[in-house]
Amino acid sequence: MIWEGLLQFLAAGFGTVAFSVLFSVPREHYPLCGFIGGAGWFICWGMINIFHMGPVEANFAATLFITLASRIGSTIKKCPVTLFLIAGIFPEVPGIGIYRTIYYSILNNRELSMHYGRETLGIAIAMVLGIILVFEIPQKTINRLFGKRQKKTEAVARR
Repeated sequence: MIWEGLLQFLAAGFGTVAFSVLFSVPREHYPLCGFIGGAGWFICWGMINIFHMGPVEANFAATLFITLASRIGSTIKKCPVTLFLIAGIFPEVPGIGIYRTIYYSILNNRELSMHYGRETLGIAIAMVLGIILVFEIPQKTINRLFGKRQKKTEAVARR
């Protein structure tokens, strides 16, 4: 089980870095993008497979982490939060849910189509709410918690 989790983390991190290349993220940010995407996916995977939570709740928790980590990373690296957020949220996008919804609609299986459609919509709403919730934290608070270390090291470097 632990090996599967590690492989999931690595695959999601690699996928996030690959998406970062397509999204034209500067190279120096690839490692942090990969970590944020991999860790977010690992949280989602762990909550579903280890703690037996639903996919909507797991994606909500992972989105909270990804958004908070993206805001912290953007504060430390002094770059836009979208570099980390868009790339990091990539593994959480419910593409298979959309595919299954359409697939079962074509097959006239309304029950499974509605099931996957509701689940996909729930995941999308959970992701939006997770992003909104973290962005309600004032930037001053994040700067106070994570920006001081950067300022102290810059002051020491100037001397």
